[in-house]
Amino acid sequence: MSSKAYFAGGCFWCTEAVFIRVNGVEKVLPGYIGGNIKNPTYKEVCSGLSGHAEGVEVVFDSKIVSHETLVLIFFTSHDPTTINRQGNDVGIQYRSAIFYESEKEKQTINSVVKRLIKESVFENPIATEILPKTPFYKAEQEHQSFFEMNNQHPYCQAIISPKINKFIKKYKKLIKRI
Repeated sequence: MSSKAYFAGGCFWCTEAVFIRVNGVEKVLPGYIGGNIKNPTYKEVCSGLSGHAEGVEVVFDSKIVSHETLVLIFFTSHDPTTINRQGNDVGIQYRSAIFYESEKEKQTINSVVKRLIKESVFENPIATEILPKTPFYKAEQEHQSFFEMNNQHPYCQAIISPKINKFIKKYKKLIKRI
């Protein structure tokens, strides 16, 4: 049975490229979430005026990978300690946020955050927003599977490839067998 999870961890190309490699993840859709207009465009989101974050919808088989594991991967695959920023990507659209659909998901997210704080995983305080899910809007086609289609692009080489390599090193047992 498929479940869904919603994450915003900066550039959605990066977030998609990490989650698509997780065993049990069936599909990752880049899109926009957390804003105040319907059917936003990339240009509107990039303006910062729509209030949306670049995010992903992760469709996964909860019998293979748990929501908790996905939350942990999310926190360790980007910098959750910065506000409205991931590296050189600056603006509200690049904020760190997790959107939950149930009280159980909210409790799971908060439990992971408490564990990361207790283990002093990050030097700075976690700034990730934990919010009820709002409508998710699929991004334009050119943003779908961006890394897979453009892995020689300079942004992919400089920013996304190192994130994928870090993920693979940390989570070898969770990588899809292709």
